[in-house]
Amino acid sequence: MNKIFFAAMGFAFLFGTRAQAQFEYKIVTSVESIVPMGLGRSRVIENNGQINAEELTTERSSGNDSQQGGVKRRDIKIDELSETKLLNFYSMTGINFQNIASNDAVLTSKINNLVKQGWELAYVTSAVESDAGKADGVGIFITRFIFRRKTSN
Repeated sequence: MNKIFFAAMGFAFLFGTRAQAQFEYKIVTSVESIVPMGLGRSRVIENNGQINAEELTTERSSGNDSQQGGVKRRDIKIDELSETKLLNFYSMTGINFQNIASNDAVLTSKINNLVKQGWELAYVTSAVESDAGKADGVGIFITRFIFRRKTSN
């Protein structure tokens, strides 16, 4: 009886491992300006290019021996991207809730279009660098939407 149980468990493990879906990922980033009087720039950015991170990665044999100097910034930059204009959080009179609602509508449209293309919203992460007072006057609210979809094997 134990042999049958272990054989069944082994078969289930192998079958379950092969049945796991493989995914490809896409990141869409929104950058919303927190600059008074509408002086900032707010956008949804979608990468449309390809890059191989392995070509930009170096190994260290000791803690101080970095080869990153051989990786040029121009090798990292891509030219293929989509920009969707968003409104800034602040207007002349301060925080503008209509702008926030409008940005939500744009982001909802973007997410719905990607879902129609077979992408699933898997994760969302955000951060803020906000106005630090009278001497600062700048800031951004950044959100990364991480999508995934099953690859065709």
